[in-house]
Amino acid sequence: MNGHRGFSVLRSEAAGAVRTALVSAENLQLTLKTELSQEEQHLTPHTNGGPDETHTKGNDDLKEMLESNKESLKLEAMKRVVGLIAKGKNASELFPAVVKNVASKNIELKKLVYVYLVRYAEEQQDLALLSISTFQRALKDPNQLIRASALRVLSSIRVPIIVPIMMLAIKEAASDMSPYVRKTSAHAIQKLYSLDQDQKELLIEVIEKLLKDKSTLVAGSVVMAFEEVCPDRIDLIHKNYRKLCNLLVDVEEWGQVVIISMLTRYARTQFTSPWKEDGVFDEHSERAFYESDEEKTRDETEAKPYMMDPDHRLLLRNTKPLLQSRNTAVVMSVAQLYWHLAPKNEVSIVTKSLVRLLRSHREVQYIVLQNIATMSIQRKGMFEPYMKSFYVRSTDATHIKSLKLEILTSLANEANISTILREFQTYVKSQDKQFAAGTIQAIGRCATNISEVTDTCLNGLVLLLSNRDETVVAESVVVIRKLLQTQPTQHSDIIKHMAKLFDNITVPMARASILWLMGEYCERVPKIAPDVLRKMAKSFTSEEDIVKLQTVNLAAKLYLTNSKQTKLLTQYILNLGKYDQNYDIRDRTRFIRQLIVPNDKNGALSKYAHRILLAPKPAPVLESAYKDRDRYQLGTLSHTINTKASGYLELSDWPAVAPDLSVRDVEVIEPLKEWAPSLGKTGKSKPAKSSDEKFYSDSGEEEKGSGSSEDGSSSSSSSSSSEESGSDAESCVEKNSSQSSEESDMSSSQSEKSSSESDSERKKRKTKTPLQKKTVKPTAKDGDSDENGNVAKEASSSSAEESSSDSESDSDSGTEHKKKTKSKAKPKVEVKSTKEVSLLDLGDFTPAPVTQLKSSVLSPSLLGDLEGLSLSNVSSTIQVSGPAFVPEKSHDLLHRMTGKGLSAQYQFPRQPCLYQPTMVSVQISLTNTTDHPLEQIHIGDRSPTGLNIHCFNTIECLEPEASVTVFMGIDFNDSTQAANFQLCTKEDHFSVSIQPAIGELFLPITMTELDFRKEQGKLLGMNESSATITMAAENMTSQPISRPVATVANLGVVPSGQDNVHRFAGKTASSGAVVLVTVELRESSTALITINTEKSVMGSMLLRDLKQALAQA
Repeated sequence: MNGHRGFSVLRSEAAGAVRTALVSAENLQLTLKTELSQEEQHLTPHTNGGPDETHTKGNDDLKEMLESNKESLKLEAMKRVVGLIAKGKNASELFPAVVKNVASKNIELKKLVYVYLVRYAEEQQDLALLSISTFQRALKDPNQLIRASALRVLSSIRVPIIVPIMMLAIKEAASDMSPYVRKTSAHAIQKLYSLDQDQKELLIEVIEKLLKDKSTLVAGSVVMAFEEVCPDRIDLIHKNYRKLCNLLVDVEEWGQVVIISMLTRYARTQFTSPWKEDGVFDEHSERAFYESDEEKTRDETEAKPYMMDPDHRLLLRNTKPLLQSRNTAVVMSVAQLYWHLAPKNEVSIVTKSLVRLLRSHREVQYIVLQNIATMSIQRKGMFEPYMKSFYVRSTDATHIKSLKLEILTSLANEANISTILREFQTYVKSQDKQFAAGTIQAIGRCATNISEVTDTCLNGLVLLLSNRDETVVAESVVVIRKLLQTQPTQHSDIIKHMAKLFDNITVPMARASILWLMGEYCERVPKIAPDVLRKMAKSFTSEEDIVKLQTVNLAAKLYLTNSKQTKLLTQYILNLGKYDQNYDIRDRTRFIRQLIVPNDKNGALSKYAHRILLAPKPAPVLESAYKDRDRYQLGTLSHTINTKASGYLELSDWPAVAPDLSVRDVEVIEPLKEWAPSLGKTGKSKPAKSSDEKFYSDSGEEEKGSGSSEDGSSSSSSSSSSEESGSDAESCVEKNSSQSSEESDMSSSQSEKSSSESDSERKKRKTKTPLQKKTVKPTAKDGDSDENGNVAKEASSSSAEESSSDSESDSDSGTEHKKKTKSKAKPKVEVKSTKEVSLLDLGDFTPAPVTQLKSSVLSPSLLGDLEGLSLSNVSSTIQVSGPAFVPEKSHDLLHRMTGKGLSAQYQFPRQPCLYQPTMVSVQISLTNTTDHPLEQIHIGDRSPTGLNIHCFNTIECLEPEASVTVFMGIDFNDSTQAANFQLCTKEDHFSVSIQPAIGELFLPITMTELDFRKEQGKLLGMNESSATITMAAENMTSQPISRPVATVANLGVVPSGQDNVHRFAGKTASSGAVVLVTVELRESSTALITINTEKSVMGSMLLRDLKQALAQA
C-alpha cells in the first residue's frame, strides 16, 4: 500500500510540474517571435552575398519545408538537418520549426525529430519544455523505438523542474515489455542522477528491478547505472551474480567491459585469495570428480586446504571465451580480471590474447603494452616465450618503442640476456635520440639486475663514449656513473678513460657526472683529478650551472684530500663562484668556504667536513618506471596516467574468511526444484534406457533440453554436493582439454570448443547408473595419475593416437545406435549396451591404451569391428632398434675459462634414455683443470620453466686434473629449443645450454619395406616434404648415402628391394611420431629426398640438414 501511495504522490507531482512547464513555455512562445525577428534584422546588414547569406538562405528553405503541409517535404528537410548535425554544423536556430513536428504521426519523421531533440535539448532547455506533453504521450506509443526515443529526449532536458516527470517515466519504462525501452530507462537513470542526486534511493529501487532482468540487451546498461549511482551496494549483485556470469558471453561488447569490471570488484570482496595454495585446488578438483559424497565429507573434516568457490570458478570459466573477442577492450578486461582474480598458474592463459592485440592500432598497442609492462615486472615467465613480439620495429612511434624497451628489460634473465643485449646494440644506433638514450638506460638496468653481464655492459658503454652523437655519450656517462657506484674499487681505469674524454664532451649533464665521479673517487685517481680541476678553473665562467655546482664540489673534496696541490685552485674557484650571477652557486660557494676553511667562528663544523662531503653514498637503484603501478587496477585510466582519476574505484583486499555463500542462492532455488524430479527419473527409475537415449540421441530438442538443464545447474546453488562435483569436474576437463590441445597444436578457439562440449557430455554422464560409474572409475583414475606427471608409456602417445581412438569411439557409437533402434523393446540388449557405453566413455577422459581394449567387457561382435581399426600411428611390428651410427663429435658446454677451471663437454650417445622413454640421453664429461678439488657439482635452476630434465647425481668431489662422465635425460618436447640450466659447484653457478641438432631428437626403428610403404601412405600431402639435389657420381652407391644420413639423423635403415632407393625410419623421442626418409637415386647424378612425418616443422628442418650433408658427401 505504501508503494502504491508513493506512486500516486509522484504522479500528482509530475502533473503539477507539467502545468508549470507549459505555463513557462507559453510565456516563452510570446517572446520567441520577437527575439527571432530581431536576430534576423541584425543579420541583414552584415550579409553581403558571402557564405553567411547562403547559409541563412539554406536555413530559411529548411524552415519553409518544415512548416509546409506535405509530409514528404518535412521528411526531406529533417534528413538534411540531421545531415548538417552529422557534419558538425550548428542547426540550433531551426529548433522552433523542428519542435512543431514532434507530434507528427509519421514514424520516420518522428524518429528524426527525436534525434535532433536529443542533440539540442540540453542547449535549448526552455524551448524543449514546449513539447513535454508530447513526449509523455509518446511514452505510451505502440512502437518501441518511439517510446525509447521519447524517454531519451526527456532525460536529455536538463531542467530540475521536470525531475518528477523523468522519475515517473523511468519507473514506467523499467517495466516495459520491450527490452530496448528497458535498456533506455537504464541509460536515463544515470542522466537523472547527475541532475538530481536526491533521487538516489528511488533510482536504486529501479536498478534493483532492472538487475533481475533476464535480457542480454539490458544487462550491460543497468550495470553501468549501478556503477554510476550505487557502486558500493554489493548486496544488489548477490542474487544476480550467477545470472550475470552466464549472460556475459551474449551481452554486447561494451556491456561486457562494464560487467567484467564490476564483477572483478565483487569477487575481491566475496571470495578468498586463490594465491595461497594454488596446487591444492587442482589436485582436489580432479579427485573430487570421481569420489563419492561420503569420501568428500570425510576428507573435509580431516583437513581444509584452499578450495576455490564454485562461483569464483564460474566467473573465470565464463570469461575465458571472451579472450577471443574482436573488441580489444573486452580482451583487456578479461586479462585484468584473470590478473586480479585467477590462481597464479592460470594467469598465463591471457598471454597469447594480449600479444595478439599488439598487431592493432598504435593507440591500442600503447595501452596493452603499459599493462604488459606492469605484469612482466611481477611474472616474467608469462611473456618470456613471446619475447620476439616486443622487438622494436622501425615504424613504431617513440612512446611504443620506450614501452617495448621497458618490457624487454623486465624479461631479461641469465638465459636470454645475450639475445637482448644484441638487440639493444642495434637500438643504440637508432636515429631517434630519445629512444637511443632510453636503450642505454635499459642496458644499465640489465647490468645491475644480472651480475654476470655487468662487466660486459660497462665495457660496451665505455665504447659508446667515443660515439659521435652527444646524446648517446651523455646518457652513457650518466649510466656508467650509476654502475660504477655499485663496484668502484674495480674500475679506476674507466674513470681515467672518462677523464681523457672530458674535453670532447659538451653535454652539461655528462660533464657534471664525470666531475662528480672525479670528486667521489678522487683518492683512486690522485694525479688526474687535480688536472681536471685545473681545466675547469679556466672555463668556469662559461660553464652551465649544473657543471659549476659540481666543480665547486670537486674543489672542496680535493681540498680535503689533497690540499697541497689544490689549495690555491680551490680558493680561485670559490672566489669565482662568490660573484656568479646564479644565487644557487653563490650560496653553495659561501657554504663550502665556511665548511672547509677553518676559522674562529666555524671551527666546530669544519672538523666534520670530511665526513659530510666524502660520506659513503648508497648505490642508486635502477628501477622500472612501472614498478609501483600495480597499485591501480589494470586497464583503468588511473593505471595509464599513474594517478588516481576521478571516479576510480579501488580493488579491495581479499577477505581473510569467505563471506556467507548462501547469499547467492536466493533466486536459483525455484529452477532447481523444477528440474530435480526429471533428473531423479533419469537417474533412478529407468537407469539403462534413459542414459542410453541421452547418449545416442540425435534429436535437437533433447540436446536443447539437456543444454537448458545444464544452464540451470550451472547457475543453481553451489551448496548442493552434485553442483560442487560438477564444477570440480569442469575444471578437471579444462585441464585435460588444454593438455590435448598442446599435444595436437590446436588453436585456442578449438580447445575452447572441445572443452565446452566435453563439459556438457560429462554433466550428462553424472546421471548414469551405478554400474557405469564402477566401470569408469579405476580407468579414469589411472588416466589422472598419468596426467599428474607420473609419465607412463601410454601417456606419451602422440596426438594422432588420440584422434584415432576418438574416431573409433565415434564409429562404434554409430553402429551401436543402429543396433539399439532395431531392438528397443528388448531389455537384455539394453544391459549389454550399457556396458559398451561405459567402455566408449573412456576415450573422452584419456587416450585408451591398446591393451585395455581386450577386456572382458567387450562383446564378440564389437571385438570383430575393432580388429580392423588402427589405434595408433605405429604398427605393432615396429620396434626401436640400436643406432646405425654414433658420431663421436662433442660440443662445449662450459669452457674452463668461463667455468673458473671446471670444463664440461656433451655429446649424444643415441641410446634410449633409461630414465624416461620420452627423454633424449645426453652424455656429459666434466673435467677439473684447477689445482684444487671442486665440490658438490650439480644441476641448478632450469628454463623454460616446464622443461623436464632428469639430472645426474651430485658429484661430491672432483680432484684436480680428474674427469668424470655422467648421463642426464632431457625431454626436448620435439623442439630444437635449447635446454637452459645452471651447472653449479659449491661456490659458483654457471649458466649453460644444450642445443640439440634436429637429428638427435629421433629414435631409430626397424620395419619391413611393406610396413614402411603402409606408413608412408598415411603421411602424404602436408605431411610430406621433398627436394632434389645433385651428388658426385662416386657417391651414388649404398654406402656413401647411408653414412651421411645416419650421421645427420639417428634413423634406422629399412631393407629395400630396389638398388636405387634407400629408406630410413625413426620416431620422435618425445611424442613417438613416425619419421620416414626416402633417398631415390636418379639419372645425371641427382637424388630425390622425401621425408614423411606429421611433425612438418621437424620434417623441413631434417630435409635442410640432409640436403647439405648429401651434397657435400
